[in-house]
Amino acid sequence: MASKLTRANRAGWLMAFPGVALMTLFIIVPFFLAFAYSLTNQRLASPNAAEYVGFKNYSDLLGVAVFTLEPERDDSGAVIRDEDGEIEYPRLRGFTRNNPDYPNLAGKREWFSWQSGENRTVVLASDVVFMKALVNTFTFVLFVAPIQAGLALCLALLINQKLRGINIFRTIYFMPVVVSIVVVSLLWQFIYSPGEGLLNNVLGWLTFGAFEGIDWLGRTDTALPSIMAMSIWQGVGFHMVIWLAGLQNISPTLYEAGEIEGAGKWQTFRYITWPGLRNTAVLILIVITMQAFALFAQIDVMTQGGPLDSTQVLVFQAVERGYGKQDISGGSTISAILFVIVLTISLIQRYLTRER
Repeated sequence: MASKLTRANRAGWLMAFPGVALMTLFIIVPFFLAFAYSLTNQRLASPNAAEYVGFKNYSDLLGVAVFTLEPERDDSGAVIRDEDGEIEYPRLRGFTRNNPDYPNLAGKREWFSWQSGENRTVVLASDVVFMKALVNTFTFVLFVAPIQAGLALCLALLINQKLRGINIFRTIYFMPVVVSIVVVSLLWQFIYSPGEGLLNNVLGWLTFGAFEGIDWLGRTDTALPSIMAMSIWQGVGFHMVIWLAGLQNISPTLYEAGEIEGAGKWQTFRYITWPGLRNTAVLILIVITMQAFALFAQIDVMTQGGPLDSTQVLVFQAVERGYGKQDISGGSTISAILFVIVLTISLIQRYLTRER
């Protein structure tokens, strides 16, 4: 005869089974399949059977080399310059294409370079677009995560008041979260419009016509920052609610004790509010980081990775290669790399914010 504990466990497992089954089917199994595909040359639709290629896909994406180009010189040893006085260098293709003396440069393209005296140092990559996507993704995370968390905390502190009508402000701040990200992206696409866009009109009005409208999403220097601003606005309300829940879990007696001791607002925040929000801060930091690395919809709707790959990100690259170019192995490889990056950063964050 089964004990009460056994029956309780059975009931709990039965109720948890649908959720566990769905997570296994749509998260765990696809993850292992993606890792398996990343070790092959699997195509989305191909009459040829997939072949095992080992870690070739990873080396094709992550291959980087540094090469120094020395200036061309004439018979007397003087540096040759062009009509504008710029130093002339040998063509990079002569080293990266069919040159047995430089096998590590084969197939690589220039990513970026800098001048060091008379020499020109070039950083080459096997996949320049992927490298741009990697840098853009990290740039997005480094800017969006702290700014969004900070703004959300400020909003939570503002609305954590017992005032009449405060729920109206909570609703307004949270409203962008419940709107579809696709709808939000389309809306901000109109706001950033180069012609009669709202942002250009407002800036022109504030500067009395001195500001000339620009194409916010069509320039390489403003496209990614524009998407950052929109993403911060759209997600700040969600994290505001989490901060607010953490604030309301702090015991009021602590604030009363601080008031009796004569603590000012900054001292109250530093020694009572912030320590009480420690666990909430860890949660928000990890959640924002994971959401930022998953950036896709804004890019897909607003820029499609352009202009000139300035808004390429890892998830967009994975989807574009896997389905757009039918390269399932390439998309799976990017997904596996992204998983390792997010897991590593999450573990580092958890370690740095541990209890001491």
